[in-house]
Amino acid sequence: MKTKKIAIIGTVGLPANYGGFETLVSYLTKFLNSKYDLTVYCSGKKYPKDKRLKQYNDAKLIYLPLDANGAQSIPYDIISIIHAVFYADVLLILGVPGAIILPFVRWFTNKKIIISIDGIEWKRDKWGKYVKKYLRFCEKLAVKYSHVDISDNEAIQDYTATEYKTLSNVIEYGGNHTIRKGITQEYITKYPFLSSPYAFKVCRIEPENNIKMVLEGFSKNTALPLVIVGNWNNSEYGKSCKQEFSQFEHLHLLDPIYHQETLDVLRGNCRLYIHGHSAGGTNPSLVEAMYLERAIFCFDVSYNRATTENKARYFSSSEQLMELISNIDETTLSELETQMKSIAERRYSWEIIANKYGYLIDKLAYKKVKGKISPSLSTAVQDSDLLQYEISHYSSLDSIHNQ
Repeated sequence: MKTKKIAIIGTVGLPANYGGFETLVSYLTKFLNSKYDLTVYCSGKKYPKDKRLKQYNDAKLIYLPLDANGAQSIPYDIISIIHAVFYADVLLILGVPGAIILPFVRWFTNKKIIISIDGIEWKRDKWGKYVKKYLRFCEKLAVKYSHVDISDNEAIQDYTATEYKTLSNVIEYGGNHTIRKGITQEYITKYPFLSSPYAFKVCRIEPENNIKMVLEGFSKNTALPLVIVGNWNNSEYGKSCKQEFSQFEHLHLLDPIYHQETLDVLRGNCRLYIHGHSAGGTNPSLVEAMYLERAIFCFDVSYNRATTENKARYFSSSEQLMELISNIDETTLSELETQMKSIAERRYSWEIIANKYGYLIDKLAYKKVKGKISPSLSTAVQDSDLLQYEISHYSSLDSIHNQ
């Protein structure tokens, strides 16, 4: 018997073909559909009328004539929340743009609210000054007026503890949906770099993903080719990076690849995965690379250290990256592969993730008031102590607060 009606709000929708939140919802509906009556809100802008499904994984789908991203994400989330309060027991909200309405939901209804704050969204470079202020305000409302808030990373949990004096619940993303494909002669013919070791990166071409830093580091070292797949032509930043670095023969700057098998072949067979993201929390592409048993070099921020448990290699400049590339050896790469896979299997399985969400939903029946806490780490703690206890990602938290 299905015990509760759950509305899932804030994603593009199902079937999942956009990003991390959509993949999350796909697996939540897969593993929780026998226990809860699930409804997922979808963007009518992304799903043509002739291809819209009424149900997916036994979850009902509701379409709104708005985009789930950009400026329209605010009314998209708000309308979804208003609609959901008329039938749902629990509102599971992914992202903070619609949090402006949450005080009214708490004041005038008895609905339970779970919200994932989706990293530190207001920190992203793509937002202007006023959008950042709005998103930061919404983050504050999301934490204050939800019954349960979720961080996808321990570093963000510590951020919400120090910023809002509450204990967030850490639930990461899964990565075991990825598949490692073998290299065929057909692929070698199309992508000759597959015949020898190479480094790989796939991401949106944005400054916060440190594309230029990564390209500068690899441009100075021709021993290991680099392959980056991304949307180079969607911004002036991307176009300038491509123009500047396409002259290097060992740098392969590929346009977006939408064929999943091709992407699986390129990513799953790289010798080294480069993760340059500087914003967000537990990034899906990083977790997927870990599950594929890839050796990983990460940009040195608290989120990435928390995700990889300080077991990867880290850089914060093109010079540091170049030094890492120059000094890496096969034994170290193999050890990194084993460590990343071990962490992923222990922490990033979708069934485990879904069960954590289910636990929080059930816990709401007994939870009356969100607990307050005092930060357990003093600012006087030395970096050496943090390293000793393998929590050195906390030393990077100043970069979150000081803006």
